[in-house]
Amino acid sequence: MNDFQLTRTLDEHAAETALRTDVLSGLTRFPKELPPKWFYDARGSELFEEITRLPEYYPTRAEREILLERAQEIASVSGARTLVELGSGSSEKTRHLIEALPALETYVPVDVSESALTGAAEALLADHPGLRVHALLADFTRPLRLPESAGPRLVVFLGGTIGNLLPPERAVFLASVRAMLSPGDALLLGTDLVKDEAVLVAAYDDAQGVTAEFNKNVLAVIDRELGADFHTADFAHVAVWNREHEWIEMRLRAREAVTVKVRALDLVVPFEAGEEILTEVSAKFRQEGVRRELAAAGLELSHWWTDSAGRFALSLSVADGVAAGAGGTAG
Repeated sequence: MNDFQLTRTLDEHAAETALRTDVLSGLTRFPKELPPKWFYDARGSELFEEITRLPEYYPTRAEREILLERAQEIASVSGARTLVELGSGSSEKTRHLIEALPALETYVPVDVSESALTGAAEALLADHPGLRVHALLADFTRPLRLPESAGPRLVVFLGGTIGNLLPPERAVFLASVRAMLSPGDALLLGTDLVKDEAVLVAAYDDAQGVTAEFNKNVLAVIDRELGADFHTADFAHVAVWNREHEWIEMRLRAREAVTVKVRALDLVVPFEAGEEILTEVSAKFRQEGVRRELAAAGLELSHWWTDSAGRFALSLSVADGVAAGAGGTAG
């Protein structure tokens, strides 16, 4: 891959160190919690791909609908010569944008998985031999230094992943994105929207139990990586809608009193019957709330697109109101 370059900003022990820190911190506090990023080992990634195909899980289909319908418009408005994708994974959805951007020179995928970055780059370069791919092995929740590339740049953060961040974390994240942008650059942000509670809960508690297995996979990761003795059968998957904060909470609830040992941390963790671990928050948004959060970070929402059912939105915002193209909003 002559047009592929990889820059590592994480050392080879970064993931192990972060997991140890998160598990020690999360399982010794009350209530207990674990970050959702630890779902995604190889098995967890397979399960999530399965989730995206479930009838209950609408976000992936809704976002894909917008990308297919609006890719040309997004490309026209942004005029991007560099595309930066945070949490790029397989880069599958981004292909719609890459194919629609006639002036695109450089794609900068950012992910914590080196295998995902190299695999995606190989597939993209096979289809787009003139494209330059400069991958960053990095944690996008930390400040990033982007490689030199031609502007305008379009930074994309898809999948509604921003909803996994709590409001203070979102503020820090959006401010860090704003710091990456120069006048004329833009952010394309995916946000899942507030809707009927039954639809939301079903998306995180499917009839086939795939999401339950995905949720419990975090325990399997801790068992394997840190020598713990969690038994997934001891915990029940729970998904609830928090009306006050307008977010879904995924939890693991101990079916009975149990004690877990984490050998690598010399840690003993008692659970009472019914005690829960919070494993994911997935916030849902309204347009005005998105606009306010972007504005607080120095970004101005200029375009708003939804799928035909109004379930999911992609928004385009620009640095300090410097337009990335003509037009207003679309719904």
